[in-house]
Amino acid sequence: MLDYIRIACAVPAVRVGDVKKNTEDICRFIAQADAAKADVVVFPELAMTGFTCADLFFQNSLHNAVRESLSQILKCSAEHPNIIAVVGLPVPVQDKLINGAAVVSAGTVQGIVPKTYIPNYGESNEMRWFSSGGDLLTSGRIDVPGYGPVDAKLLFDLGDGAVLGVELCEDLFSPLPASTQLALNGATVIVNPSASHETLGKRQLRRQSVLRQSEACRCIYAFCSAGCTESTTDLVYSGHSLFTENGEILQENEKYLDTDYMLIQDCDLGKVLWERRKNSTFREAAASCADPDFVTVSTCTSPRADGTLYPTRKSPFLPDSPIARKEQCLEAFQLQAAGLRQRLSVLGTNAVIGISGGLDSTLALLVAAEAMKQLNRPASDIYCVTMPCFGTSDRTYRNAWALMEALGVNAKEISIKEAVTQHFRDIGHDISVHNGTYENSQARERTQILMDYASVVNGIVIGTGDLSEAALGWCTFNGDHMSMYSVNASVPKTMIPEIIEAVMENEAFAPAKDVLQDILNTPISPELLPPDAQGKISQQTEDLVGPYALHDFFLYHMLQYGFTPTKIYALACRTFQQEFDRDTVKKWLKVFYRRFFTQQFKRNCAPDGVKVGALGFSPRGDWQMPSDASARIWLDEIESL
Repeated sequence: MLDYIRIACAVPAVRVGDVKKNTEDICRFIAQADAAKADVVVFPELAMTGFTCADLFFQNSLHNAVRESLSQILKCSAEHPNIIAVVGLPVPVQDKLINGAAVVSAGTVQGIVPKTYIPNYGESNEMRWFSSGGDLLTSGRIDVPGYGPVDAKLLFDLGDGAVLGVELCEDLFSPLPASTQLALNGATVIVNPSASHETLGKRQLRRQSVLRQSEACRCIYAFCSAGCTESTTDLVYSGHSLFTENGEILQENEKYLDTDYMLIQDCDLGKVLWERRKNSTFREAAASCADPDFVTVSTCTSPRADGTLYPTRKSPFLPDSPIARKEQCLEAFQLQAAGLRQRLSVLGTNAVIGISGGLDSTLALLVAAEAMKQLNRPASDIYCVTMPCFGTSDRTYRNAWALMEALGVNAKEISIKEAVTQHFRDIGHDISVHNGTYENSQARERTQILMDYASVVNGIVIGTGDLSEAALGWCTFNGDHMSMYSVNASVPKTMIPEIIEAVMENEAFAPAKDVLQDILNTPISPELLPPDAQGKISQQTEDLVGPYALHDFFLYHMLQYGFTPTKIYALACRTFQQEFDRDTVKKWLKVFYRRFFTQQFKRNCAPDGVKVGALGFSPRGDWQMPSDASARIWLDEIESL
């Protein structure tokens, strides 16, 4: 199960007062939405009549037309039983009139949700025609002949975790939105049939309100507003539609003034359900606000969306927009520097960093330089050590020295070849055997030097390992796995070059710009095996453990939302279809899960490290997992793909 629901916002070119024409449009859009395999189609507020009928709402002829046309919509619904339609209409209840939204499924009105807050301020005077559903329904549900059951506390169960709630326009903008109660009582999907007129800046305010509510309610929220063919006696309506999910926009219509269109979007129920399970604040609020008067109606349907209309990003840790991406990277850099600055200021120590000429140690050094600058301390309080050995290439060796010299740090070189060779003799390892012992001995020798050198210069060792390496366990236990403070601990590998590129323009780093660019262009490697005959890197990490673009994609969706391997595989195959075939994705997905489970023992004793993004592996709060947990069910699922 991929946990998607497909929703359509349909905005007909309404003809005010012409119920028959409007009904034809509604039926046309229902058919189109069903053909597009939508699960729900939502129409604007009072779509059957037009929102701006004004005193025509007092005319019996209008209501007779609505009642007759509703039967046409039910007939259309019966012909399209797989889709639920939410249609705005006026409903006479006793001696009053309510502004309602009929939820129609398989030829039946499953329920009509009334508008609760009736605006009567400024240019809005809806109280002239409509009564509040909250005041009217003091005794709960009312069955209205020719229309259906009217109840403000209705939920509609579509199956597979999709529970639909409906609120109308102004109800969203009240101090206590109806959607808050709907969500706390089980709704995972909120739709809003609206008729929100335009004024300068209102589109942005409306967008912010919908985003804020979808975030607070941990829900999918679809907003569908009346189009620009409504009466323009005093006001203009724009036909603004948008889809949001957990505080993020998935899609909205592009035209400022729009009508006669349909917007379709897949939304991820899995993300909503995961957020609710994970967030204790939401759970506590739901427990305290549970209302036994809510009624859940089964629609006898189930979502059929496959997620092909869901937006995905190759770099899910970063926004797509270049401007937003740069801003986020600069913010991450400042958080890293702030964490290290505080640690150094409390301890009153220097910083010690092992410099390899690679991405991770480069970013750690830039962070240390920024932290020292903020402490008004010289760069020479950073003690950098480059420790060449069997696998060090000419390029990374030169870059390590060029970087240290450009930044004016205290630089030192300690070759570890002789020490590691002696170590091999001590433990009886054949130096010609390039196995794990050969590689790990080098990493541990470097860590020992850094730790002991820190004692000499009154410093702490700054860890350079990143989030992706921690996920894969791509580090030597008690080697580069260990430090006294880790500045890259929650930064994924795919984000590190982006941060370096973002801060390269910093005036303080101008002398290092050329070497930083060359470091960005250097292949990722642990450099633990000898270079080739030309002195170039022979050991490239992504050839051994897999592409970090894929691993970070796997990591994000597994850790952030608890997605299954099946769902992650489907997302990755679609997102990276130009780069990797399905067999390649499956191969590295299997590697990811196998390594993730077997390497937990390293994460369980990780040192302190600044948290930058939402995800991290600190055993003190971010991720807790037994080191001997079995990956069997995950690996079996991958085998079955």
